[in-house]
Amino acid sequence: MAKRLYVGNLSFSVTSENLKELFSEFGSVKAAQVLVDRETGRSRGFGFVEMVNDDEAETAIARLDGTEHQNRRLNVNEAQPRIPGGGGQNFGGGGPRGGY
Repeated sequence: MAKRLYVGNLSFSVTSENLKELFSEFGSVKAAQVLVDRETGRSRGFGFVEMVNDDEAETAIARLDGTEHQNRRLNVNEAQPRIPGGGGQNFGGGGPRGGY
């Protein structure tokens, strides 16, 4: 089964193809994507890699997490599942200091 990895603290010059090449060293990469800002088209400094084999994905995590790539220290770990509708700001009140 394929395993999806989060790759953080990427240099802004890293492309999806660069990311795929980096992880291909450790096994078969199904997909690699560096996320970009919709408005500017600039890299957001992180991406995701989907590896075909779980053991190869674990090896990639062990070998790449904390290493330097293009003068940046990579954060590599298993991606967490998306939270539906998440990402927004919490405007709810409450708490001891009151709310709206």
